[in-house]
Amino acid sequence: MDKDITNQLKEKFDNIGQDLDVHLQGLLYSKPINYWDYIQTDALLDLQTQRTVLPDEMVFIMYHQINELLFKMILWEIDQVAKKEEIEAPFFTEKIMRISRYFDMLTSSFTIMKDGMDVEQYNKFRNTLTPASGFQSAQYRKIEFASTELINLIDNRFRDTIDRNTPYEHAFDHLYWQAAGKDYKTGEKSYLLTVFEDRYKDEFIRFTKFYNTHNLYTKFKALPQGVRENKELINAMRHYDHTVNIKWVMAHYNTANHYLNIGGKTAEATGGSEWVKYMHPKYQKRIFFPELWSEQELKDWGTDV
Repeated sequence: MDKDITNQLKEKFDNIGQDLDVHLQGLLYSKPINYWDYIQTDALLDLQTQRTVLPDEMVFIMYHQINELLFKMILWEIDQVAKKEEIEAPFFTEKIMRISRYFDMLTSSFTIMKDGMDVEQYNKFRNTLTPASGFQSAQYRKIEFASTELINLIDNRFRDTIDRNTPYEHAFDHLYWQAAGKDYKTGEKSYLLTVFEDRYKDEFIRFTKFYNTHNLYTKFKALPQGVRENKELINAMRHYDHTVNIKWVMAHYNTANHYLNIGGKTAEATGGSEWVKYMHPKYQKRIFFPELWSEQELKDWGTDV
């Protein structure tokens, strides 16, 4: 064995109070790795369980599972930015572009849903999904929390009444996606929203305590002025913002419209949400990095699609 490698290994295990010889002896009995064990192929392929006998339901299930895996990849990249102390423009730009490529893939993949399922089959098996909804993707909510300051996720109708001094519970109850399951006149929440909050609200609160000061937008604004003015970084952040909050959202919207707007009549989403006003960017104006857009661009957000 190369002496340099041996020394490096010894140093590694010494640093954690471990005996290198013991670990080397363990290698004598370890199994060689193979693809299916490393990727956990069998476990992964055993996660698709249909609720109906309709073939295209399997497309729906696997597509959403792929989405969740991509969401996990996105959160993995954001976490690296959030926890890095000193950030230079190339590192920040590279991470943002990685995240954007994942969302580019998510956006283009909506054709699998829009053109890859039989409309009649979908409108049969979707009834068995009630009251579940893609609205309940906790990972997507975490991506939003980790991307921008909470004020930019507040329902556009209430944004002027909330600031950093607003109690978190009040702010949480006025996040834009609450509009999908809450009557603001009565304060009554739908079953869709109630069970989602029962499952994830405490987790979201813990998550946002860290990302309140470590989200991508806050990290960007804390950079030295010279780094903040880097054109490649600015372009990367604008691309990410537009991709997530207009292109991806509209791809989702158009797919929902394809299946739920039949004969000019708009069907209710499985969770009972007002999906048209909840999803379309022109209503909520979800913008992660508002300072990177002109006043006119902010005004016209989501109106040119």
